[in-house]
Amino acid sequence: MIRVAVAGYAGRMGSAVVEAVTAADDMTVACGIDPFGKEADFPTFENIQQAVDAVDFDVMVDFTQPNVVAGNIEVALKAGRDCVVGTTGLATDVLESLAAQAAPGSCLFYAPNFTTGAVLMMQFAKACAPFFPEAEVIELHHCNKKDAPSGTAVRTAQMIAEARGHESAAPGKETEIAGAEGARGALVDGVPVHSVRSMGFVASQEVIFGSMGQTLTIRHDSWDRSSYMPGVLLGIRSVGELEGLIIGLENFMN
Repeated sequence: MIRVAVAGYAGRMGSAVVEAVTAADDMTVACGIDPFGKEADFPTFENIQQAVDAVDFDVMVDFTQPNVVAGNIEVALKAGRDCVVGTTGLATDVLESLAAQAAPGSCLFYAPNFTTGAVLMMQFAKACAPFFPEAEVIELHHCNKKDAPSGTAVRTAQMIAEARGHESAAPGKETEIAGAEGARGALVDGVPVHSVRSMGFVASQEVIFGSMGQTLTIRHDSWDRSSYMPGVLLGIRSVGELEGLIIGLENFMN
């Protein structure tokens, strides 16, 4: 039985993780961590250090906030607990630094997105990138999302840049009018990325490729947080056999 600590258990994603872990036959919720916690059927703590000191668990799942996730990971890894992290906003060099502080045998697994469809979208974009001179990413999320652009959009742009082997001119950036800088989006490794925030969305992303006389659009939509749970459970089941830093659910999808 895998014992799971859920950081951010009182939030929307954390609550979904608690339900998914509880329903799984091979794992159990060992504790919840949240300074804004609510009554639960398991021990709860305000911070990760209290949980580490009081409860023996195998994996910490973190869906918290960009300003606290690094501290949670550091404490958990130093205590020899594996981490499955869905909180976005952490740069790769920060993840590498955190993994370097881990106790021997511990694993830090970070996924920009836990939905299988989004992972496939990123893989398709990577495959398309060498064949199109230009690409743009448009991501659309609910208005309460804490980071822009999303971790999925950043990772998609990075994968496109790595795969195409040339520097994009990002055409049109120079045409932004005074007072409207940013109209062409933020550049992530030379790929324009546009963030939409509005009520009505959960998580959607389009990748638009263009070349002479043609465009190709890849889109993924997630309408319910339950779509993330199979990927979260796959991460929980996988980290115990690994160590170091693993980025991306595709590493566990064969």
